[in-house]
Amino acid sequence: MDFIQNFSLTGKVAWVTGASYGIGFAIASAFFEAGAKIAFNDISREKVDSGIAAYREAGIDAKGYVCNVCSEDDVAATVKKINEELGTIDILVNNAGIIKRIPMTEMKAEEFRAVIDVDLNAPFIVSKAVIPQMIEKGHGKIINICSMMSELGRETVSAYAAAKGGLKMLTRNICSEYGKYNIQCNGIGPGYIETPQTAPLRERQSDGSRHPFDSFIVSKTPAERWGTTADLQGPAVFLASDASNFVNGHVLYVDGGILAYIGKQPQ
Repeated sequence: MDFIQNFSLTGKVAWVTGASYGIGFAIASAFFEAGAKIAFNDISREKVDSGIAAYREAGIDAKGYVCNVCSEDDVAATVKKINEELGTIDILVNNAGIIKRIPMTEMKAEEFRAVIDVDLNAPFIVSKAVIPQMIEKGHGKIINICSMMSELGRETVSAYAAAKGGLKMLTRNICSEYGKYNIQCNGIGPGYIETPQTAPLRERQSDGSRHPFDSFIVSKTPAERWGTTADLQGPAVFLASDASNFVNGHVLYVDGGILAYIGKQPQ
């Protein structure tokens, strides 16, 4: 086989959760270019329809489903629909997530639980729904979007960091439990990525200077820039393809070098 064919996803069925826009949309788009059939979901009909329109505009044929990934019943129903309309799932990306930026002592327990539910419980629910069919097929790829907060803490993100740290360990445990069935479960840990949600943090100030948070991120990143969603596409295709068949339980940090860098010496 031609070596480059190891990176092909031709004929594979990929489900990317929460992929109406942003990182999930970019990953699903890359999978489509690599040959996969695309399924995505979001929490509301409005968001799914918006996603379908965006995929269509990009020339991508994608099936969209309304699904609350925190609901076992919703997830089971969505898996059934995907199986019927596209085929059994070969690739799962647990991308759906939320963040609440609240100081820990001001955060209510229900707010903490809400983040844990979407960012940690949901990947557990969705993964366990697709693993049996992956075992039956004799192969499968699960990619969890883990974040740098799998490794780092920062003020106001206690719930998010706890969830992403837990997701890192869930990734390793799925590898440990199901690697013998030729299922590879890995994570991607994005750095700070240019998305609509982070746009206000990158806007120039009235005097033309950088936003303080923008300056902070650029100073902490050896690449001296924010990442783009395109920076995540190659790593995602690699982890979804046969090229990564002996990579398991790993979190690939796509962060421009932040985790390797202590920062600049004060002048």
